[in-house]
Amino acid sequence: MPSWEALAAFAVTSVIIIAIPGPSVLFVIGRSLSSGRRAGLLSVVGNELGALPLVAAVALGVGTVVAQSILLFTAIKLAGAAYLVYLGVQAIRHRRDHAMVATSGQPPASSWQSLRQGFIVGVTNPKTIVFFVAALPQFVDIHAGAVATQMMILGLTFTLIAWACDSVWALAAGTARAWFATSGERLSALRAAGGTMMIGLAGALALTSNKAA
Repeated sequence: MPSWEALAAFAVTSVIIIAIPGPSVLFVIGRSLSSGRRAGLLSVVGNELGALPLVAAVALGVGTVVAQSILLFTAIKLAGAAYLVYLGVQAIRHRRDHAMVATSGQPPASSWQSLRQGFIVGVTNPKTIVFFVAALPQFVDIHAGAVATQMMILGLTFTLIAWACDSVWALAAGTARAWFATSGERLSALRAAGGTMMIGLAGALALTSNKAA
Protein backbone atom coordinates (compact mmCIF):
# COMPACT_ATOMS: atom_id res chain seq x y z
CA MET A 1 0.00 0.00 0.00
CA PRO A 2 1.32 3.50 -0.77
CA SER A 3 2.33 5.65 2.17
CA TRP A 4 -0.19 8.10 3.57
CA GLU A 5 2.06 10.96 2.43
CA ALA A 6 2.12 9.65 -1.15
CA LEU A 7 -1.63 9.01 -1.07
CA ALA A 8 -2.33 12.53 0.17
CA ALA A 9 -0.03 14.08 -2.44
CA PHE A 10 -1.70 12.04 -5.17
CA ALA A 11 -5.17 13.05 -3.93
CA VAL A 12 -4.22 16.74 -4.13
CA THR A 13 -2.80 16.23 -7.62
CA SER A 14 -5.96 14.40 -8.67
CA VAL A 15 -8.23 17.18 -7.39
CA ILE A 16 -6.24 19.77 -9.35
CA ILE A 17 -6.37 17.68 -12.54
CA ILE A 18 -10.05 16.77 -12.17
CA ALA A 19 -11.09 20.35 -11.33
CA ILE A 20 -10.00 21.40 -14.83
CA PRO A 21 -12.93 20.54 -17.15
CA GLY A 22 -11.88 17.77 -19.52
CA PRO A 23 -13.58 15.12 -21.67
CA SER A 24 -15.40 13.44 -18.78
CA VAL A 25 -16.71 16.72 -17.38
CA LEU A 26 -17.86 17.97 -20.79
CA PHE A 27 -19.57 14.66 -21.47
CA VAL A 28 -21.38 14.73 -18.12
CA ILE A 29 -22.45 18.35 -18.62
CA GLY A 30 -23.72 17.51 -22.09
CA ARG A 31 -25.70 14.55 -20.78
CA SER A 32 -27.15 16.57 -17.90
CA LEU A 33 -28.16 19.41 -20.17
CA SER A 34 -29.75 17.10 -22.70
CA SER A 35 -31.36 14.52 -20.38
CA GLY A 36 -31.41 15.91 -16.83
CA ARG A 37 -29.69 15.41 -13.49
CA ARG A 38 -30.57 11.75 -13.13
CA ALA A 39 -29.05 10.84 -16.49
CA GLY A 40 -26.04 13.02 -15.73
CA LEU A 41 -25.38 11.37 -12.35
CA LEU A 42 -25.80 7.89 -13.81
CA SER A 43 -23.42 8.86 -16.61
CA VAL A 44 -20.89 9.86 -13.94
CA VAL A 45 -21.20 6.45 -12.30
CA GLY A 46 -20.83 4.71 -15.66
CA ASN A 47 -17.89 6.90 -16.56
CA GLU A 48 -16.03 6.04 -13.38
CA LEU A 49 -16.85 2.33 -13.75
CA GLY A 50 -15.32 2.60 -17.22
CA ALA A 51 -12.14 3.98 -15.67
CA LEU A 52 -11.68 0.87 -13.50
CA PRO A 53 -10.53 -1.41 -16.35
CA LEU A 54 -8.05 1.31 -17.31
CA VAL A 55 -6.71 1.38 -13.75
CA ALA A 56 -6.26 -2.39 -13.82
CA ALA A 57 -4.67 -2.28 -17.28
CA VAL A 58 -2.15 0.37 -16.29
CA ALA A 59 -1.36 -1.38 -13.00
CA LEU A 60 -0.65 -4.58 -14.91
CA GLY A 61 1.45 -2.80 -17.51
CA VAL A 62 -0.98 -2.93 -20.44
CA GLY A 63 -1.66 0.80 -20.31
CA THR A 64 1.99 1.60 -21.02
CA VAL A 65 1.91 -0.56 -24.12
CA VAL A 66 -1.28 1.11 -25.35
CA ALA A 67 0.02 4.63 -24.68
CA GLN A 68 3.23 3.85 -26.59
CA SER A 69 1.47 2.21 -29.53
CA ILE A 70 0.19 4.77 -32.03
CA LEU A 71 -2.06 2.18 -33.67
CA LEU A 72 -3.76 1.00 -30.45
CA PHE A 73 -4.04 4.50 -29.05
CA THR A 74 -5.56 5.82 -32.26
CA ALA A 75 -8.05 2.93 -32.41
CA ILE A 76 -9.21 3.61 -28.84
CA LYS A 77 -9.59 7.35 -29.23
CA LEU A 78 -11.40 7.09 -32.57
CA ALA A 79 -13.80 4.51 -31.15
CA GLY A 80 -14.58 6.82 -28.25
CA ALA A 81 -14.94 9.84 -30.55
CA ALA A 82 -17.28 7.95 -32.89
CA TYR A 83 -19.47 6.91 -29.99
CA LEU A 84 -19.69 10.50 -28.74
CA VAL A 85 -20.70 11.66 -32.21
CA TYR A 86 -23.43 9.03 -32.20
CA LEU A 87 -24.72 10.18 -28.80
CA GLY A 88 -24.59 13.82 -29.87
CA VAL A 89 -26.47 13.19 -33.11
CA GLN A 90 -29.09 11.16 -31.24
CA ALA A 91 -29.54 13.99 -28.74
CA ILE A 92 -30.05 16.51 -31.54
CA ARG A 93 -32.35 14.25 -33.57
CA HIS A 94 -34.56 13.47 -30.58
CA ARG A 95 -34.39 16.84 -28.88
CA ARG A 96 -38.17 17.31 -29.09
CA ASP A 97 -38.83 13.83 -27.75
CA HIS A 98 -37.32 14.76 -24.44
CA ALA A 99 -39.23 18.02 -24.40
CA MET A 100 -42.42 15.96 -24.62
CA VAL A 101 -41.20 13.64 -21.86
CA ALA A 102 -40.48 16.57 -19.55
CA THR A 103 -43.94 18.01 -20.05
CA SER A 104 -45.96 14.78 -20.14
CA GLY A 105 -44.49 12.96 -17.15
CA GLN A 106 -43.32 9.97 -19.22
CA PRO A 107 -40.27 8.09 -17.90
CA PRO A 108 -36.84 9.25 -19.16
CA ALA A 109 -34.10 7.05 -20.57
CA SER A 110 -33.44 3.91 -18.55
CA SER A 111 -30.79 3.78 -15.83
CA TRP A 112 -29.02 1.00 -17.69
CA GLN A 113 -28.78 3.09 -20.85
CA SER A 114 -27.21 6.02 -19.02
CA LEU A 115 -24.78 3.74 -17.18
CA ARG A 116 -23.84 1.89 -20.36
CA GLN A 117 -23.20 5.07 -22.32
CA GLY A 118 -21.13 6.55 -19.50
CA PHE A 119 -19.10 3.34 -19.23
CA ILE A 120 -18.28 3.27 -22.94
CA VAL A 121 -17.13 6.90 -22.86
CA GLY A 122 -15.05 6.26 -19.73
CA VAL A 123 -13.33 3.10 -20.95
CA THR A 124 -12.47 4.65 -24.34
CA ASN A 125 -11.14 7.93 -22.95
CA PRO A 126 -7.48 8.05 -24.12
CA LYS A 127 -6.61 10.94 -21.79
CA THR A 128 -7.37 8.73 -18.81
CA ILE A 129 -4.86 6.15 -20.02
CA VAL A 130 -2.21 8.80 -20.59
CA PHE A 131 -2.80 10.34 -17.15
CA PHE A 132 -2.63 6.98 -15.38
CA VAL A 133 0.52 5.96 -17.25
CA ALA A 134 2.20 9.30 -16.55
CA ALA A 135 1.04 9.94 -12.98
CA LEU A 136 0.54 6.69 -11.10
CA PRO A 137 4.19 5.53 -11.19
CA GLN A 138 5.31 8.89 -9.75
CA PHE A 139 3.61 8.10 -6.43
CA VAL A 140 4.69 4.48 -6.08
CA ASP A 141 7.31 3.42 -3.57
CA ILE A 142 8.98 0.17 -4.67
CA HIS A 143 9.88 -0.50 -1.03
CA ALA A 144 6.27 -0.18 0.19
CA GLY A 145 4.91 -3.42 -1.24
CA ALA A 146 3.61 -4.73 -4.53
CA VAL A 147 3.77 -2.00 -7.19
CA ALA A 148 0.61 -3.21 -8.96
CA THR A 149 -1.35 -3.06 -5.69
CA GLN A 150 -0.15 0.48 -4.99
CA MET A 151 -1.14 1.61 -8.47
CA MET A 152 -4.57 0.02 -8.11
CA ILE A 153 -5.12 1.90 -4.83
CA LEU A 154 -4.00 5.17 -6.39
CA GLY A 155 -6.22 4.58 -9.41
CA LEU A 156 -9.25 3.84 -7.22
CA THR A 157 -8.53 7.00 -5.23
CA PHE A 158 -8.54 9.03 -8.43
CA THR A 159 -11.80 7.41 -9.53
CA LEU A 160 -13.56 8.21 -6.25
CA ILE A 161 -12.41 11.83 -6.38
CA ALA A 162 -13.53 12.09 -10.01
CA TRP A 163 -16.92 10.63 -9.08
CA ALA A 164 -17.44 13.29 -6.40
CA CYS A 165 -16.28 16.20 -8.57
CA ASP A 166 -18.10 15.13 -11.73
CA SER A 167 -21.30 14.64 -9.73
CA VAL A 168 -21.18 18.31 -8.77
CA TRP A 169 -20.97 19.25 -12.45
CA ALA A 170 -23.88 16.92 -13.24
CA LEU A 171 -26.04 18.44 -10.52
CA ALA A 172 -25.20 21.99 -11.56
CA ALA A 173 -25.90 21.36 -15.25
CA GLY A 174 -29.04 19.38 -14.45
CA THR A 175 -30.34 22.21 -12.27
CA ALA A 176 -29.72 24.71 -15.05
CA ARG A 177 -31.68 22.44 -17.37
CA ALA A 178 -34.59 22.32 -14.89
CA TRP A 179 -34.97 26.09 -15.27
CA PHE A 180 -35.90 25.51 -18.92
CA ALA A 181 -38.34 22.66 -18.26
CA THR A 182 -41.40 24.92 -18.36
CA SER A 183 -40.81 25.58 -22.07
CA GLY A 184 -40.69 22.74 -24.57
CA GLU A 185 -38.90 24.89 -27.15
CA ARG A 186 -36.25 26.05 -24.73
CA LEU A 187 -35.74 22.50 -23.48
CA SER A 188 -35.37 21.26 -27.07
CA ALA A 189 -32.77 23.94 -27.73
CA LEU A 190 -30.90 22.99 -24.56
CA ARG A 191 -30.89 19.31 -25.51
CA ALA A 192 -29.56 20.24 -28.95
CA ALA A 193 -26.83 22.29 -27.24
CA GLY A 194 -25.87 19.28 -25.14
CA GLY A 195 -25.71 17.11 -28.26
CA THR A 196 -23.56 19.70 -30.03
CA MET A 197 -21.23 19.78 -27.02
CA MET A 198 -20.77 16.00 -27.23
CA ILE A 199 -19.99 16.20 -30.96
CA GLY A 200 -17.46 18.96 -30.30
CA LEU A 201 -15.91 16.84 -27.57
CA ALA A 202 -15.61 13.97 -30.06
CA GLY A 203 -13.61 16.20 -32.34
CA ALA A 204 -11.30 17.20 -29.48
CA LEU A 205 -10.75 13.56 -28.49
CA ALA A 206 -9.99 12.57 -32.08
CA LEU A 207 -7.12 15.07 -32.04
CA THR A 208 -5.74 13.88 -28.69
CA SER A 209 -2.04 13.17 -28.75
CA ASN A 210 -0.59 10.03 -27.20
CA LYS A 211 1.93 12.14 -25.34
CA ALA A 212 1.12 13.11 -21.76
CA ALA A 213 0.87 16.86 -21.45
